[in-house]
Amino acid sequence: MLHKLRRRVQDEKGFTLIELLVVILIIGILAAVAIPTFLNQRGKAYDSNAQSMAKSAQIAEETYATSNNGTYATTAAELEAIDPSLADTSAATLGTPLNVSSAGYTVSATALNTGDAFTIKENSGVQTDTCSIGTGGGEPGACVSGSW
Repeated sequence: MLHKLRRRVQDEKGFTLIELLVVILIIGILAAVAIPTFLNQRGKAYDSNAQSMAKSAQIAEETYATSNNGTYATTAAELEAIDPSLADTSAATLGTPLNVSSAGYTVSATALNTGDAFTIKENSGVQTDTCSIGTGGGEPGACVSGSW
């Protein structure tokens, strides 16, 4: 009889229903914690691309002014001619330069999924970096307090 019991226990190879349910529950809890974190990082990546585009537009403005006796570029096409990467709209879009004068300019870029807009304003040597929170995608991005 004891021999039969041992053989029966050894033949049973597998998991019980309770063990499987516990594993599924643990995986579900881990997924519930991890997924919102990953979505937040994606939004920050789009915002980072928009910030980089705004900085590149600022450098292109300064380059344009150096080549044109201190006159700043007035269109996005003029900036894209200096820095072709500004034409890439896969993650952010470049805005039209605003407030262009001999004293300064304003350039901006908007992230696609978050809709956050990042602006660099240069006026008589004083630079101001601001951002506005967008409504796109529902993914929180890098613009929180209005400045970056």
